[in-house]
Amino acid sequence: MDTRIFGAIDIGTNSFHLVIAKIDSRGIVKILSKEKETVRLGKSSTDMKYITPDAMERAVETLKRFKLICDSYKAEIRAVATSATREALNKDEFIQKVYGSTGISVEVVSGFEEARLIYLGVLQSLDVFDKKILLIDIGGGSTEFLTGEKGQVIYANSIKLGAVRLTEKFFSAGKFTKETVNEARLYVRSLINPVVRHLKNEKYETVIGSSGTIFNISMINYSSKGGTDIAGFNFNNYRFSSAELEHTVKTILKCETVDGIKRIEGLDSGRADIISAGTIILEQIFAELNIKEITLSGYALREGIIFDTIDKEHNAIDNADLRNIRYKSIINLAEHCGNDSRHAEKVMHLTNKIFDSIASDFKLDEKDREYAEAAAILHDIGHSISHSQHHRHSYYLIKNSELLGFNNEEIELIANISRYHRKSHPKLKHPEFGKLSASNMQKVRMLAAILRIADGLDRGHNSTVKDIEITIKADRYNIKIIPEDEAETALEVWGADMRKELFEEVFGYKVIIHN
Repeated sequence: MDTRIFGAIDIGTNSFHLVIAKIDSRGIVKILSKEKETVRLGKSSTDMKYITPDAMERAVETLKRFKLICDSYKAEIRAVATSATREALNKDEFIQKVYGSTGISVEVVSGFEEARLIYLGVLQSLDVFDKKILLIDIGGGSTEFLTGEKGQVIYANSIKLGAVRLTEKFFSAGKFTKETVNEARLYVRSLINPVVRHLKNEKYETVIGSSGTIFNISMINYSSKGGTDIAGFNFNNYRFSSAELEHTVKTILKCETVDGIKRIEGLDSGRADIISAGTIILEQIFAELNIKEITLSGYALREGIIFDTIDKEHNAIDNADLRNIRYKSIINLAEHCGNDSRHAEKVMHLTNKIFDSIASDFKLDEKDREYAEAAAILHDIGHSISHSQHHRHSYYLIKNSELLGFNNEEIELIANISRYHRKSHPKLKHPEFGKLSASNMQKVRMLAAILRIADGLDRGHNSTVKDIEITIKADRYNIKIIPEDEAETALEVWGADMRKELFEEVFGYKVIIHN
């Protein structure tokens, strides 16, 4: 299978980001490495007319390090620069200096193209292809707004308003008085007014946020609710409300100084001097557009660069692929763990047959079907660690993997369903199961019960069972095995019989398995 390795570099106003990814011929992406460095390329409150010699030197040194990392992976490089570079009168000097020192060609994009690339990145991390969304990305030098649906940009605008730019204009002394905060709020409202006037006529289903400011607000919000493992928490698909944003704004602004802000739980201390400005921008956007809730995308411009590069240069992605973010991430994890794909596909087929026979009576929906399918594909990936206790290893691998399009709760569900495909039934004393909500506990019990029988019906991993016919009479649940080419299925009958107890317990049927 042909694969390519790409290095995408986002040359931002505040930070430079590098993402290295491996992409196969089907468009399935595996992130290999991520790097971030705070460079502060642009530091001007109005037009960013010049990149200073010091900022240029910091940028070149950072890009040299990024180039070494890319070279170690033999990665093709695409570097995209945003507002600080596109506004600089000496941008050509900067671009030439970067190329002469590193061999990296810098591509300067417009505000519209920046927004489009961010949208493309978001479509890889959240299941929103079919939804009309409003995307907000607060950078260091600019804020991007976009409405899009089915991969098409409907409206996009880039405002010269960012966390670094606003900080330089109002808070360069590192103090946040009530007067300067109110002045900054009024200034933000005046700059976003044209966007607000346009968007008030737009109807969108959900609001998505991306990049550093909104990511850091999410981290602070998560910590304020008792979250502790920030480094291990998957913020992709994380949501916070207008009320939670208001609480975060008060937490930040009451500190009054940068040193005080640095002590806020969850905050990246490297953003302490600009987070107040970034938060004020988001606060005013929420207020002016009457936003009730925002969802965080873990992917943004740099990931969008990767997918745009594949699309333009290698013709490996089309819009239909964007619908399958969640499925592709499941397949990617399975393949990465060397899964037995033939067995996984057979178990998924049998899982679906059993699921469909009882879904209506037990109020299982299409989301539940998707969780069951994902668990069927991934239930055995723990073998990549060890056969012994592989169901527990499967849980660990799923729980700690980057399954794009799924939020933390969904990943936990899939991991638990997979964990209980064999051995012990779900028990409250098991920490992974015990921390679930009551409704999710019941969901795990039902879907794991289905998976256990489906897995037993392919006990020999050789697809001896071609299909099954299910009939339900009173409290009897009959599974008739249709063998492949009249093959012997005694092992499969035995395997399913050994795994049917949880199904009988959960659904109240007596399960009969026969040829």
